[in-house]
Formats: sequence, C-alpha cells, structure tokens
Amino acid sequence: MLDPVAKNKTRSRLIESGLHLFGKNGFEGTSTRDLAARADTNVASIAYHFGGKAGLRAACARALADQIAEVLDAQGISQPPGTPQEALVEIERIVGAFVQLLVGTPQAGDMVAFMLRELTDPGEIAAMIYTEFLEPRHIALCTLWAKATGRAANDEQVKLAVFSMIGQVLYFRIARPFVGQRMGWDGIGREETQKVADIVIANLRDTIERHRI
Repeated sequence: MLDPVAKNKTRSRLIESGLHLFGKNGFEGTSTRDLAARADTNVASIAYHFGGKAGLRAACARALADQIAEVLDAQGISQPPGTPQEALVEIERIVGAFVQLLVGTPQAGDMVAFMLRELTDPGEIAAMIYTEFLEPRHIALCTLWAKATGRAANDEQVKLAVFSMIGQVLYFRIARPFVGQRMGWDGIGREETQKVADIVIANLRDTIERHRI
C-alpha cells in the first residue's frame, strides 16, 4: 500500500506540475507524459490520484482557489466591520496580503498563468473558478467597499472599483519582470513587494475617498 505521506507528496507535485504546464501550454497542449515527468512520477499516477488529465486540471483550479482564499479569508474578509474606517482597514489588510501572495511569492506566477489561461478559454473550469471563488469574494469585497463609502454593495461603481483594485495587483504580477527592470530593481523581494503594496493601498485610499457619499 502506498505510504500516505508519499501519496500526498505525489499529489502535490502533480498539482504543481499542472499549474505550471497548463498555464504555460494550455490543457490541449500539455501531455500526461510531460505532467508526470515534471512531477517526477509515472503517468499512471495521474489516473490514480485524479482519474485522468481533466481531473488534474480541476484539482489545480481548486488548489489555486483554496490557496488564494486561505490568504484572503485569513485577513477577516468574512467579518463584517462596524464602521467605515474599520471597513477600510479590512480592505487594506486584504489587499496587502493579496500583493504579498501574488507579487512576493515566486510560485504565484504559475497560479496566475493558469488562471488567466482558463479565463481566456471559458469552460467548466473557468465557471468553477468564478462561482466557487471569484464571485463570493468579489461580493464580500463589495460589501466592505460599500461600508467604507456609504454606497450600496450592488452599485455598479462599487463593483467596477473592486475589479479595478484586483486588476492593479494582477498587473504587478503579470508585468513583474518589466516592473523590476523599469524600477532598476535586481529582483522583487520583501522590500520591493512592500513598496508595491504601499502604492496600491495609497491608490485604494484615494479611490475610497472619492467614492464616499
């Protein structure tokens, strides 16, 4: 019988392999042989752990959603604030954590590439990412934004403002090499990531102030 620890390690390596290769080459452009080789395991382990390549793809999506959700939820996204200032503090905390995860974590590159690939090729996985991860957290952020500004959570301006905020963070991840080059940074480590977080949060405060009624 396969040792449980080894079993979990193989499963994790396959998910890491899937995030990288599906994000880079797409589902159709990725073979089970390449997935297994990158994970340093045999092809049969994909069927054993996930039922096949499609099952691994779905597991990658869930792992990605779970990892981001863990960071965001740990920042108090599910705790309703009592005042506009408390709501602003919660949003700042969430955005700061989001920047640290996507910009400051090297492996986040595979996560973002996988998500962007799925979102540009709408299907079952993209629908799952939207309904199980994106929509509920976008709603939660809109609720915080509404509390901070005095607007309704379903206000069109509120929903677009939250998407804009998320987009800023994603841009710094996607354009990470160009940002580092233009800024003259040798790399993007803890200090540089904090500078990105500071400017995104400053933009957030300005936008919140403009939206207050």
